[in-house]
Amino acid sequence: MTRDKLTPSELERYSRQIMIEGIGEEGQRKLASATVGVMGQGGLGSPATVYLAAAGVGKLILVDYQSPDLSNLNRQIMHWENDVRSGRSKVDSSAWKAREMNSEIEILPRNVKVTEENIGEVFGEADVILDCLDDFSPRYMLNEFCVREKKPFVHAAVEGFHGQMMTVVPGQTPCLRCLFPEPPPKKPKFPIIGVTAGVFGVLEAAEAVKLITGVGKTLSSKLLIGDLLYQHWDAIEICRADACTVCKHL
Repeated sequence: MTRDKLTPSELERYSRQIMIEGIGEEGQRKLASATVGVMGQGGLGSPATVYLAAAGVGKLILVDYQSPDLSNLNRQIMHWENDVRSGRSKVDSSAWKAREMNSEIEILPRNVKVTEENIGEVFGEADVILDCLDDFSPRYMLNEFCVREKKPFVHAAVEGFHGQMMTVVPGQTPCLRCLFPEPPPKKPKFPIIGVTAGVFGVLEAAEAVKLITGVGKTLSSKLLIGDLLYQHWDAIEICRADACTVCKHL
């Protein structure tokens, strides 16, 4: 349910985005009433969380089960050297900083490994979920949950200076299994520069804002591919796969 009105503080804080055609006060009230789940608080989840909090999304569910290490700090901007030294979990690290950025929203840190058994409990109240992961196995699990529960979600993946993303609206668009029926070969360690994760994490946040407010066009039925090294970008039209084991009942 969308809130009836914004507080004077919210009207001032979000005044610049309220000015945007298609958002206005109604769109801002939709953001304030929304719950977004961010699965993964690493390279993609860090910038996504920052900008969702800054935009005034009313409730953020931050999910991860790891703690940061020194090799994460080139890209996982929510985590600092003192977080590594103290052994603080990624969700606690992100939650503390998000609350300091915006005390008017609700942050729910969930330090848990998501499984088939608990995914409904973890993300049940989410309106939109962001895939900020680095492994296709949990991505497939999230994809199946979102399709089954008819929750829109945004997928992104990055490596080096390259990234890809798509938005899944169950019942309307292809799902992740349509595009990737089999997972790509898993690498024990892959190269990544922080700017790539930053760009695609912010783009995921932008997709969530558009899904919630209805402004603009999302990457529904499109795969965005970006090469930051040479600034080559393409958006490829994609369609549902007849043989998809996830979409076949929709």
